[in-house]
Amino acid sequence: MEFVKGDWRIGASCRSEDPEQLFVRGAEQRKAKIICLGCPVRTECLAEALDNRIEFGVWGGMTERERRALLRRRPDIDSWQELLDTARREHADLEECQVS
Repeated sequence: MEFVKGDWRIGASCRSEDPEQLFVRGAEQRKAKIICLGCPVRTECLAEALDNRIEFGVWGGMTERERRALLRRRPDIDSWQELLDTARREHADLEECQVS
């Protein structure tokens, strides 16, 4: 896998983990999702999987089944990256207003 400057994968919590841990079935997926909990690039990872319709593995804290269900519920989304970036900015703005 080749990384480019600004590549979100460099900051991924799973980068130092065995990749096979993220491509498991059944109850093992819950363990894989734990790796994602505090990941600083969880949103970028999830957007990558959704935008590219990645079918296997845990990405951004979601299993393939969870991602398929989300894609079925929201077929109108053209860019998950754009949607999630906007949501993150709005959430940050809201938190900033509440602190002020």
